[in-house]
Amino acid sequence: MPSTAAAAASPSSAPLTPPASLAFLGLGIMGVPMAKRLLGAGFKVTVWNRTPGPGSDALAAAGATVAPSAAAALASADITFAMLADPAAARAVVAQAVDGAAGKAAGGWGYVDVSTVDAATARAVGTAIHAAGGRFLEAPVSGSKAPAEGGQLIFLAAGDADLYERAGPALDAMGKARFLLGEGTPGAGARMKLAVNALMGTMAVALGEALAVGEAAGLDTKALVEVVGLGAVAAPMFALKGPGMAAPAPRSYPPAFPLKHQAKDLRLYEALAREVGVATPLGDAAGAVFAAAEAEGLGEDDFVAVREVCGE
Repeated sequence: MPSTAAAAASPSSAPLTPPASLAFLGLGIMGVPMAKRLLGAGFKVTVWNRTPGPGSDALAAAGATVAPSAAAALASADITFAMLADPAAARAVVAQAVDGAAGKAAGGWGYVDVSTVDAATARAVGTAIHAAGGRFLEAPVSGSKAPAEGGQLIFLAAGDADLYERAGPALDAMGKARFLLGEGTPGAGARMKLAVNALMGTMAVALGEALAVGEAAGLDTKALVEVVGLGAVAAPMFALKGPGMAAPAPRSYPPAFPLKHQAKDLRLYEALAREVGVATPLGDAAGAVFAAAEAEGLGEDDFVAVREVCGE
């Protein structure tokens, strides 16, 4: 597992191993398989979601305890993980969760936010956790539903280095690699994730556009994807998503990473670019195409449903 820091072990920073108690907040497409990985590794897991649903039931059947509130989940755990939809959700949930910190030893518990948010939100969540006496790590993930199910996520962390080490066994149960990109103040993990997801979004638009042009020009779009896979621009994402994007209409896009989340990430990326004073013509163009796809009702489909508006 790649790591850029190693913290000295102490009673509050020694790595947690099963059957230590963990909590998981947010049971969507990513949260459910991630929590299942923790259960499979032998951890005791308490789960909570903002709205009741099948995710809670599935995890309860797998051995998790379902908490009545975010505060109750945090109160039960040595380390709490949060996988939430957007910055507003991340801020709202941590405000509820820290009520569960009463009575916990200062510095003896941790909160790891694995959501994709902007750096300002990561810092705000960290401030709330530190004010409540805990330790904080932002650790957004690179990967979607299938990598989450297979424990193949990549964690992009920043924050308290001792919590990074303490949470290591749990992170390793859910992922194939982890990086501590910055110690102390969070933000580096969020920025890294936005850069990665912006590249993924522009790639999806580029392939969708090439397929739209090829189809209009009478080309065999399946062959186009095969040619791409044999050349210099071959990429795992094209190999995975290309066949579905090249299929004849009407196409189906079962969500592994919903389009609405990719659209949100591109908006956050554009805001980051403005903050640092860098022009992003490709990112801006991709963001506009994703916005158009979301406006056409494709937000709940997989992000490569953007293909449906490419060329319009």
